[in-house]
Amino acid sequence: MAKIVSLFNHKGGVSKTTTTFNLGWALASLGKRVLLVDGDPQCNLTGMVLGFDGKSDFDVFYTQNPDANLCAGLAPVFASQQALAPARVVATTKPGMQLLAGHIDLADYEAQMAVAFTTPVALPALRNLPGSVGALLRMTAQENAVDVVLVDMSPSIGAFNQAVFLGSDFFFVPTSPDYFCLLAVDSLAKVLPKWNAGATSFRSGVTYPLPPNGPTFIGMISQKYRPRNGSPAKAFQHWIDVVKTRVGSSLVPALAAQQMSVTAKQFESAGCGDTPFNLANIADFNGLIARSQALQKPPFALSDFELQVGGEVLENMKKSRDDFNKTFEGLAKSVIALTGI
Repeated sequence: MAKIVSLFNHKGGVSKTTTTFNLGWALASLGKRVLLVDGDPQCNLTGMVLGFDGKSDFDVFYTQNPDANLCAGLAPVFASQQALAPARVVATTKPGMQLLAGHIDLADYEAQMAVAFTTPVALPALRNLPGSVGALLRMTAQENAVDVVLVDMSPSIGAFNQAVFLGSDFFFVPTSPDYFCLLAVDSLAKVLPKWNAGATSFRSGVTYPLPPNGPTFIGMISQKYRPRNGSPAKAFQHWIDVVKTRVGSSLVPALAAQQMSVTAKQFESAGCGDTPFNLANIADFNGLIARSQALQKPPFALSDFELQVGGEVLENMKKSRDDFNKTFEGLAKSVIALTGI
């Protein structure tokens, strides 16, 4: 059965969307069948994967594919009309990687989901909502013979994200080297165990139960920093270290108390990252990002020709591209080792 892996940090600007796309590509390159899910009403992942330039591209896509998005897939249960069925997914430019698109109307489900989670004795139809997201993703994954589902979550701690999170098998936290991300880590250490503890009544006695256990934390990613001589510049390294330390001292213990985290020993035995619980250091893509977005490919998948530069600039970009390839291949292998996909 496919594993659902969510990328979550309610702080914006930590490259959740880019990492979802790049990691999915890297996993597909290793032979895994991947389903990317855009769980953010802003639909940035959908636009990135399909190469959309603006609203008109989205309008055409939704007109031609009215049922090929997460919102449409969940509509039956939110309208209390009929049972869920596998959602329709679309192909991407990467063989072995598919997309379940997002939709701006996902935001309309927030209020109903909040009522479902907070009403002590909710109506049966409402009680089915929290587990419906995970149920839809699992049946869609099974329908498409998928090995792993990667979910790009929105930057919020709202009820819909709560349902996505609790319906997942594993999750990791993308981070950026700054003070505000430090605050976000402390917040997650409080919010995530609370979400899990409050989910008991939705794990049985409903049509779409949540998994019996909370999702397992498999690590963090340090990214969005500027490198110097192959390593983070001093100012960035300081905050990378501070955030890593806080994850280990605050987030992991809070999660471990509810059996929601891998141990340091498990992390190390899987050959992951540099130190528990840092899965990877991912620098800014700089000059590679423009070509990457134009061609709907990760920076590390660009050919020499696709870089469209020459001379010393080409050599520098090739080195950067190859370094990113090693980084994302290593990250993909770590995710495989920690999740068993």
